[in-house]
Amino acid sequence: MPLSGAHICLYEDGTKVTEEFFPTLPDHTELVLLCRDQTWSGVVCDIGQLLSTDRHADGLIEAAKGLLSHERSPKRRKILTDLLLNLEDRSELESRKEDEDWFRGVDARFKTKSAYMKFNCENRIRGYMKEVDDALKTIQKTKVRAEFLKTSKCLGEMLKEARYNGCYFDRTEKEPDRLCTREGWFTCQGSFDQKLCQSLHSINPYGSRESRIIFSTWNLDHR
Repeated sequence: MPLSGAHICLYEDGTKVTEEFFPTLPDHTELVLLCRDQTWSGVVCDIGQLLSTDRHADGLIEAAKGLLSHERSPKRRKILTDLLLNLEDRSELESRKEDEDWFRGVDARFKTKSAYMKFNCENRIRGYMKEVDDALKTIQKTKVRAEFLKTSKCLGEMLKEARYNGCYFDRTEKEPDRLCTREGWFTCQGSFDQKLCQSLHSINPYGSRESRIIFSTWNLDHR
């Protein structure tokens, strides 16, 4: 490394270490040595590098598994588990033959992930309509009951015509019709009174069996 322009900063937050500042540092402080044109903004740089490349994914997976096996802190175990869940991503695989583990517990008639996810969406919306039918039984006033029944029947016919909007979960559908990206990523749309989810929740049920199962609890409206 050329000496001209070289400088040192704190690994933690990128603070530049001057000659006067150096003697005040505690023992074992982590430092970063940089060339003239290099910058360091702290640990976020490491995170950025991890997110920008897949070159070290296998090594990260093994390291995370090793840390997880000895970790006792519930908070850190959760972070490591979530990291593994996203690193072990097989979303590029589509057929049962390519990713048998993803289809574990899925009916044999489904040969692709998209076909199952489409069925899953249809089934979920049918379940919502069952809740609507159950709500009808709680209405006491005849006039209100009649209007509710008329509306629910109309909604049911619309959904049947639209094939219960199974396209929402099918990543092979055109963009206006699906709720996910082409790769299968879904993003929380936020609660009904917000334009978007401030927490930026996201999940890809196409990535792994675990993600598929977790997605079954998602309502995409921050609940």
